[in-house]
Amino acid sequence: MQRGSDRLSVHRDDEMKHELQGLLRSGHPTRTEEWHDPEPTADDDPEVAGGPITPGRPTASLAAVRTVLARYLSRHAFPAGPRELARTLRRAYAPDALLEPVQHLPDTARYATVQELAEALVEAARDRQG
Repeated sequence: MQRGSDRLSVHRDDEMKHELQGLLRSGHPTRTEEWHDPEPTADDDPEVAGGPITPGRPTASLAAVRTVLARYLSRHAFPAGPRELARTLRRAYAPDALLEPVQHLPDTARYATVQELAEALVEAARDRQG
């Protein structure tokens, strides 16, 4: 029931939903220019303000690294070793900051899930820093 106190009309509300549809489906901005995004990134958003999530970043949590890896790796990529996973990431146009730590993992290792890979990457980053 419309009470007349809405700031937006029904048509503008539908238009805004359509503008945000790509962002909601993909989980990341879909425009090439940030100023053109329907909802620009917030300055106080730590994951956005600090740049892309990478395993070597000190503030990268296990959940954040796993989420980023899951964007580029499907279930069909597992089980696999670092070489196969690096090849799959390269084919998916993953950023180099994500690809390089995977290439530095031991060649003899095998990973059955994204979770196992994320744990190995976060642990390797902690070992390099500490």
